[in-house]
Amino acid sequence: MASTLFDMSGKVVLITGSSKGIGRAIAQEMARAGARVVISSRKGDVCDAVAAAINAECEGQPGEACAIPAHIGDKAALELLVAQTREQLGPIDVLVCNAAVNPYFGPSKDIPDSAFQKILNINILSNHWLCHMVLPEMVERKDGSIIIVSSVGGLKGSTDLGGYAISKAADVQLVRNLAAEYGPHNVRVNAVSPGLVRTDFARALWENPETLTKRTENDPLRRIGEPDELAGIAVYLGSKAGSFTTGQNFVIDGGATSV
Repeated sequence: MASTLFDMSGKVVLITGSSKGIGRAIAQEMARAGARVVISSRKGDVCDAVAAAINAECEGQPGEACAIPAHIGDKAALELLVAQTREQLGPIDVLVCNAAVNPYFGPSKDIPDSAFQKILNINILSNHWLCHMVLPEMVERKDGSIIIVSSVGGLKGSTDLGGYAISKAADVQLVRNLAAEYGPHNVRVNAVSPGLVRTDFARALWENPETLTKRTENDPLRRIGEPDELAGIAVYLGSKAGSFTTGQNFVIDGGATSV
């Protein structure tokens, strides 16, 4: 008899920042597991292309995708994103907060106030908004899963990613708080903290082979991660397999933070 632990058939999943990288990989794998996923980022044409590719792959299968572009930093745009998701696909079963920015790289003393504010607004405040937009319906039906994509940057000090690292540490605390508040309603809230993954976001750390070798030479797996290697933990957390898991931060980094 086939296992249904990781079956996401019929589940509606809203994923921010899902037109590329880790977000896209999560959307693809959840659709393969039968979910109905929303592809969302700022550019509508890119979202359309990703949704079309997923639908072409899933043709004749349970999973599907639709594109609903939104500016993650605009609260009204997020409210519209949630409303359109419900209108097109139905109640939201799983929310994946993946979108994030890092407009500044360098020592904290030099970060412009505008850059710091943008990091806090996009990486923390927008997640707070989105979570509380979908939590009421999850509470009402006594079921739901929220996944916030954090980073290993939030687990240790940094000399050049200060603002970003602060925001990612805050995301993990947001997860703990919401897990404590909404666990009694059977709503699970968890974080996933990727290490170095081959995405456009981290391009400066991997496009130069020498830089990549130096960055990974002491990691247990001795290599960079690929976006699809983050998708499995998201499927776990969004499916029946993760039904007794909440308040946790899953570090997926090739063992880098373990040594």
